[in-house]
Amino acid sequence: MNFRWSALLIAGLLATPALAAGTNADVVRGLAARVGPIVGSASACQAIDQGRVQAIVDKFREVIREASGGGADRDDLTRVFNGYVADGRSRVGAGQTDCAAASRQLVDLERSLGQAAPPQTTAAVLAPSTAAAATAPTATLPVQNSGNVQGITANEIRFGMAGPFSGASKELGRQMKLGIDAAFSRANDAGGIGGRSLRLFAADDGYEPSRTLEAMKQLYEKDKVFGFIGNVGTPTSAIAMPYALQHRALFFGAFTGAGLLRNDPPDRYVFNFRASYSEETDTVVHYLVKLRRLQPRDIAVFAQQDSYGDAGFAGVAKAFRSLGLSDSSIVRFNYKRNTVDVDEAVGQLKAMKYPPKAIVMVATYRAAAKFIEKTRDLYPNMIYTNVSFVGSTELSDELMLLGPRYANGVIVTQVVPAVGGYSSAVLEYKSALEKYFPGEAPSYVSFEGYIAANVLIQALKRTGAQLDTEALIDTLENMRDLDLGLGAKMGFGRAEHQALHKIWGTALDDKGKYQAIELE
Repeated sequence: MNFRWSALLIAGLLATPALAAGTNADVVRGLAARVGPIVGSASACQAIDQGRVQAIVDKFREVIREASGGGADRDDLTRVFNGYVADGRSRVGAGQTDCAAASRQLVDLERSLGQAAPPQTTAAVLAPSTAAAATAPTATLPVQNSGNVQGITANEIRFGMAGPFSGASKELGRQMKLGIDAAFSRANDAGGIGGRSLRLFAADDGYEPSRTLEAMKQLYEKDKVFGFIGNVGTPTSAIAMPYALQHRALFFGAFTGAGLLRNDPPDRYVFNFRASYSEETDTVVHYLVKLRRLQPRDIAVFAQQDSYGDAGFAGVAKAFRSLGLSDSSIVRFNYKRNTVDVDEAVGQLKAMKYPPKAIVMVATYRAAAKFIEKTRDLYPNMIYTNVSFVGSTELSDELMLLGPRYANGVIVTQVVPAVGGYSSAVLEYKSALEKYFPGEAPSYVSFEGYIAANVLIQALKRTGAQLDTEALIDTLENMRDLDLGLGAKMGFGRAEHQALHKIWGTALDDKGKYQAIELE
């Protein structure tokens, strides 16, 4: 059955109440196998007007609504249709279909639908025979927007972010949001996603897991967001991620390198931009042992006493094992989350007969600065390192308030290039920051938020007009060799939900500026 007669038959079925819903569903299922791949191929081609694609998608959703016998049937038909759409997109991505062919098929489909649909009246209309169909008047099925997908309207796509906007770590939340907002604003000024603006809703959890669930509920159940981006923290993500998974909502680009977001195989709805804490600490341990020539006994850990600190410590232990070293004797000093109470850790360090020569810190900026303040004069040659979550710019600011000697030489591993550089990604980020948030200084945290948001924006654009969570994830899992000017390409796969694995090394100078260092 060609498209013209398929479209005619669907139009007749919709207008004939006497026909059984089961019959309708069978026909729609067959039509989905024909329409879906064409829609998918067209949505993957940027040169094709996505409004045309969306018009067909909206018509088909109306067909599904009319043909299904209830919620479960409707969901099943929608999944079938979405699957065929995803197949069409993947064919373009794999080079099996080119955009010229996709455009021709779309035109043929538009003509078929335009000829097929009869006027929609309250009068019963019998399904047209082949002869009658040849002279059927031209009309279209009702066009609807994506209102049946939460967080997507005709005008906007809503994302949510739970993070600390109060408390000791509030600058991490503010900066992460700043970067995402800058990327969203830049995309919106360029026409948005198929004419829809991106909008970010934020909820404050204070970096306290006990508040995270309410923040997530506010975003998903009250603000009606489509998905989540940029959530801040490991202990809070331990609460937020299961909530997102329960609702099959995208959980993208969280500001944490913890392993709990990096399961093997990966959770379908969880995607990471940044390298993991394990990768950061592995890199810095190798640097200390191989380049700085330290013995294993010379390395200790100062970590937050929660899952964030545990993740970093586990990375150090893994690095020791990869070097053929025992991890049983690694000394760990702790402090409590959302405090700068480091006295116990400092006391334990002072009590050591043979103090370490390097401290790998898995801390936030205020606690890290306080620990350095209380130990720098006691151990002037101590090497301090920290992972990127510390908030590099904020750590520098804290240390420079104490004096240049506290800042000089402090190492921070980064998951983005140096913000003081001149790469195309950095220049674009700084330009967006200056335009949308004049007066805000560049920050490693906001830069990470900016890049993570741009990875998502690319996926949204590639998904095209037929946008829902499953379609977006299919697109993400087929993204390869994405180049945003970082000096390293990014991508995802079905077994790979982390876009980037590269680690950059930086060290503070006596002016509080980060200088690039080689880590290997």
